[in-house]
Amino acid sequence: MKTLLVCATLMAIDGDSIRCDGVNMRILGDGAPFEHGVDTPETAHRAKCRAERMMADLATRRLNELLAGEGVTVEDSGVIDDLKRPLVTVRLANGRTAGQTLIDEGYALRWEPNKKIDWCAPDT
Repeated sequence: MKTLLVCATLMAIDGDSIRCDGVNMRILGDGAPFEHGVDTPETAHRAKCRAERMMADLATRRLNELLAGEGVTVEDSGVIDDLKRPLVTVRLANGRTAGQTLIDEGYALRWEPNKKIDWCAPDT
């Protein structure tokens, strides 16, 4: 069951995580929780190379741009991840998800269980 959340403050923590009124949340693409979603490079201290850090900054900036648009909604899936973050769908005014938009624009890749993405590999 999805619940529409109201956020007085909404911002990107990184390319695939948001903060809604002080609560950290993980965004989904068009996928179902734990089946497939969206993954972006790690920021600052968790990045494994300079390129990953730079890509992470771009993804975070783009997500913040998407969140600043009119008509953005946050839908709680009712599921939490292993870090105790609610898994949410950020839907844009045009009906698309922020996660899928990030994938389509090259800021993110599709996340799948048991698939580790190496953002520092030349072919990533």
